[in-house]
Amino acid sequence: MNTKLLPLIFDAPRRGKPPRHWFDLDPAERREAAAALGLPAFRADQISRHVFDNLSDDPTLWSDIPVAIRGDLKDQLFPHLLEHVTRRTADKGRTIKTLWKLHDGTLLESVLMRYPSRSTLCISSQAGCGMACPFCATGQGGLKRNLSQAEITIQALAANQMLAAGEVPGTTGRLNNIVFMGMGEPLANYNAVMGSIRTLLEPSPNGFGMSARGITVSTVGLVNKIQQLTDEGLPLTLAVSLHAPDDELRDEIVPINNRWKVDEVVDAAWEYARRTKRRVSIEYALMRDINDQVARAEMLCDVLKKRGDWGWVHVNLIPLNPTPGSKWTASRREDERAFVATLERRGVPVTLRDTRGSEIDGACGQLAASNTV
Repeated sequence: MNTKLLPLIFDAPRRGKPPRHWFDLDPAERREAAAALGLPAFRADQISRHVFDNLSDDPTLWSDIPVAIRGDLKDQLFPHLLEHVTRRTADKGRTIKTLWKLHDGTLLESVLMRYPSRSTLCISSQAGCGMACPFCATGQGGLKRNLSQAEITIQALAANQMLAAGEVPGTTGRLNNIVFMGMGEPLANYNAVMGSIRTLLEPSPNGFGMSARGITVSTVGLVNKIQQLTDEGLPLTLAVSLHAPDDELRDEIVPINNRWKVDEVVDAAWEYARRTKRRVSIEYALMRDINDQVARAEMLCDVLKKRGDWGWVHVNLIPLNPTPGSKWTASRREDERAFVATLERRGVPVTLRDTRGSEIDGACGQLAASNTV
């Protein structure tokens, strides 16, 4: 085992533990926290309705909470976790990348995208990323620290507040989809990510009431954590960033492959699909003269077909997004078309992702939390 990868497999330590927040607590813990402030149990549901139904996280504005307790409630259970630094837009305002600063000065980014029939948030689970994929700006910046459960969840609240306020053209609704494809490897911060997901799924008054089918968790292939996610029994969408069908190439471009090989990763993904009855998405960033040859398209088909018919999987091809100073670049259009045609000829369900936000460095692999415009 490559000892350099050991810190990547397990939860990384936080540089400075964030203050406790309502979003860090489950419903029972919220009742206990309310009681510790001298509030009756029913106040916990009342507080949660303000947060999850009304999208308000400022207790000083809650007229049905005793005035004498509002300040303590704000200080002890609703500390300020995210500070807006910059906001950049693309697609006529329908794609918004926000740079946030956390309590300790750590920076992170999230991207809100409005489509004709849905609103999607690309959410971050870590500040930076420790997976070190050489074609990804986030990975090349390294891992700063894990985010807390509340720091993850509050990104969803902020996005819902933006939508409700009409700050995104075409909607005043709520998030339909959340994709854990922002900064970080979600399964390397497993407990915080799953705690956040449970809050996203929990119906009112204890959560946002989202559908599990509207939440996607992406991973570069932490097999033990995929297995743990499988055991959760939640019908989330699993997206596996494969990027190469053979170990020789994947060892180079996805370093975690030195720990878990292609067959192990695909086996774990197949078992997830079998157990949850949810089709797995295989993410594949097309890189010029690296992984975009027809021979590798055929190899990808062979790797996926070994697990059964095509009902369990969908291949999502991603034109590589440019990052400053990188030698990696997108495939030629003719090579892209030939790769797609090969998969289609073999019957593989495949789509070519419509990239959003690349002009504001908000697309896949571009998030670097840089405070420059």
